Amino acid sequence: MCGIFAYLNYLTPKSRLEVLDLLVTGLKRLEYRGYDSTGVAIDSPDSKNIVMVKRTGKVKVLEDAIKEHFSGGEYSEPVMTHIGIAHTRWATHGVPCERNSHPHRSDEGNGFVVVHNGIITNYNDVKTFLAKRGYEFESDTDTEVFAKLVHHLWKTHPTYSFRELVEQAILQVEGAFAIAVKSKHFPGECVASRRSSPLLVAIKTKSRLATDHIPILYGKDDKKQTSDQDTDSGKPQVLPRSDSTSEFMPEEKEVEYFFASDASAVIEHTNRVIYLEDDDVAAVRDGTLSIHRLKKSLDDPHAREITTLKMEIQQIMKGNYDYFMQKEIFEQPDSVVNTMRGRVRFDGNAIVLGGIKDYIPEIKRCRRLMLIGCGTSYHSAVATRQLLEELTELPVIVELASDFLDRNTPIFRDDVCFFISQSGETADTLMALRYCKQRGALIVGITNTVGSSICRESHCGVHINAGPEIGVASTKAYTSQFISLVMFALVMSEDRLSLQQRRLEILQALSNLADQIRKVLKLDSKVQELAKDLYQHKSLLIMGRGYNFATCLEGALKVKELTYMHSEGIMAGELKHGPLALVDDSMPVLMIVLRDPVYVKCMNALQQVTSRKGCPVIICEEGDEETKAFSSRHLEIPRTVDCLQGILTVIPMQLLSYHIAVLRGCDVDCPRNLAKSVTVE
Repeated sequence: MCGIFAYLNYLTPKSRLEVLDLLVTGLKRLEYRGYDSTGVAIDSPDSKNIVMVKRTGKVKVLEDAIKEHFSGGEYSEPVMTHIGIAHTRWATHGVPCERNSHPHRSDEGNGFVVVHNGIITNYNDVKTFLAKRGYEFESDTDTEVFAKLVHHLWKTHPTYSFRELVEQAILQVEGAFAIAVKSKHFPGECVASRRSSPLLVAIKTKSRLATDHIPILYGKDDKKQTSDQDTDSGKPQVLPRSDSTSEFMPEEKEVEYFFASDASAVIEHTNRVIYLEDDDVAAVRDGTLSIHRLKKSLDDPHAREITTLKMEIQQIMKGNYDYFMQKEIFEQPDSVVNTMRGRVRFDGNAIVLGGIKDYIPEIKRCRRLMLIGCGTSYHSAVATRQLLEELTELPVIVELASDFLDRNTPIFRDDVCFFISQSGETADTLMALRYCKQRGALIVGITNTVGSSICRESHCGVHINAGPEIGVASTKAYTSQFISLVMFALVMSEDRLSLQQRRLEILQALSNLADQIRKVLKLDSKVQELAKDLYQHKSLLIMGRGYNFATCLEGALKVKELTYMHSEGIMAGELKHGPLALVDDSMPVLMIVLRDPVYVKCMNALQQVTSRKGCPVIICEEGDEETKAFSSRHLEIPRTVDCLQGILTVIPMQLLSYHIAVLRGCDVDCPRNLAKSVTVE
C-alpha cells in the first residue's frame, strides 16, 4: 500500500534524466502494492531549487509528463551527487488528485519535500499548531503536516543537522509511517525512517562490501535541547537528541543508495540491503550512511545486518505471460516444491522445519493453537484447521486479525499464536502479533518475505519460499501457506504411533502434488470457456464443505477482488438455513463435490440445488460419473488425500477469476481500491 523509492548517487556521475528514469522504473516495480497517483522530486538544473511533477493515475501517466516537462538539455548534464525521491500513493486522507499526491512540500520555495506511507494519527493536532504559526495547507493529507513541521523546526533551530530536524519531527507525530525527506537546504542528503511500515536501504558499490554488519554504538546522551516553543499540551516540544548511531562508509568514495518500500524495486541494481527497524532513522551525508535509534531499548541488536537478497530480476518480470497473476498461477507446481524443498524428506518419511525445530517441545505443551491472518492468509488457516486438530489433538482457533483486537481477546502464556501474512507487513496482523507477544504467547510467523516485520518480531517461524508475488490477488502464496501449515501438522504428529498411517498417506500425496497441479492447470482452456458463460452475470455462489469450504471462501474472494462481481462462499451444510432462497434457474452456482468423508452430505446439497432448477457447475474427481450426471458442466481434478484437496480445487477458482476479469476488462494485477501490502489498519 503506497510505495516509496528514492535514489542517491554520491560521486557517481548521473544526469537528472538518468535519475528520473531510475525513479520511474522503481515506481513501476512497486505498482503491485496498489496506488492511485504518483509523483517525483529532483533538483533543478541550478541545484538551488526542487522540481516536482505529480499526476493521478498510473506510473505511465507520470512518465509521459516527465518526458514533456524535462526536455531541456540542462537535465542531460551529469551531476556528481544528487538525491531524487518518488512515490505511488494509495489515498487515505483526501481524494486522488495532483494536489494530494506526493511528494508534499513545506513551503512555496520547496524547502523540504516528503514522501510518506502510512497514517499520521495526530496530524490534526500538529496541523492546528502549525496553522497558528502562519502555515497554510495546500492538500487534505496528513503527510503535508510533516513537511511543514520539519520546516518549522528548521526555522526555530537553524543549527540542527538535517537528520536531527527529521528526528525531532518524528518524535512529535504518532501513527504508522515510512518517510523519506529531501531538502534544498541540505543538498545531496536524504533522511528516511519507519514505524510499522516497511522501508529498506540498498547499497551499491563497485566492489564487494567490506562488512556484512553496521555496528551500533551507544554514546552519551546529547544535552537536552531547550526550546522557545510554547509548552502547552498538545504542541510539539523539542526532545533529547538520539543517543545511538551506526555508520557505514564504503571503502571507495563512489556509492549509490536506494530507499524503497520493497526489495523488488532495488534488485535490478543491487542485492545488498538493510531492513530498517521501527524508530530507525537512516541518513546519508557526504556518502556516509548512518542509522540512528530514536529510542534505546535493552533488546536492541549490536549491529544492523546487511542482507544479501536471493531474489532474481527475472522473478519480478512477466516473461511470456500477459499478467503477473497468470504467471503466478502457473508457477505453483514449482512454488509448492520450493516450499517443501529441504524440509520434506520423502525417502525417510521425515519433515524438518528448521525455523521452529527448537520450539516444537514447547508447542506440544501449549494450551491451544491460534491461527491469525487477513483475507487469503486467513483462508489458508481455515483450510488447514481440521488437519491441525486431527494431528496435534489440540484446540485450534482461527481468527481474523482485523477483528482480533476489537474484542480484547484473552491470550495466555501457554498459547501458541501463528501469524500468517504474505508480505509480513500486514498492519492488522502485525498489531495482533504485538498484542499477543506482550501477553507472553509464543509467536510463530508464516511469511513469504525475508526481513519483514512479522518475520523479525516472531520468536520462530516458517518462510514459505513461494518467491515474489506481484499480483495483488494472492495465488501461489496461498498454496504455499497451506503446505507450510500441513508440514507443521506432520512435524507435530511424528511421534504418535496411532497417526503414522495417516502421516504416510499425506506424505505420499505431497510427493505427487506438483504433477497433479500441472494436470489441473491443463484445464485452463476449459475454465476460459466457462468464464465466457459467467462473466456477464452479477453474482456467483460457490458451495462446498469439509476441507473444501476454505476453497469456497478463497474462490469467492478472488472473484470479488478481480472481477468486481458479487460472489459468496457458502458452507453447503448451511444451504437450507438461508442461502437456498437465492437458487433459481438464473443464479450461477459452482459446487465442489469430491469423494471424501463429507461426499454424501455434499451430494444432498447438490440435489437440493438441482431440485430448485439450479444448474450448478461441479468440481469433481476424475472419472466420477455419478457426480457428473447432475450437471452438464464440470471440471475434473486428480484424486488426492482429503486434506490436500483444497490445493487442487482452488486452482480452477484462481483461473476462473482471472479469465472473468480479462473478459470484463478489469485490471488483473492491480484491482481498483486494493493494495498488495495492507500497511494501514
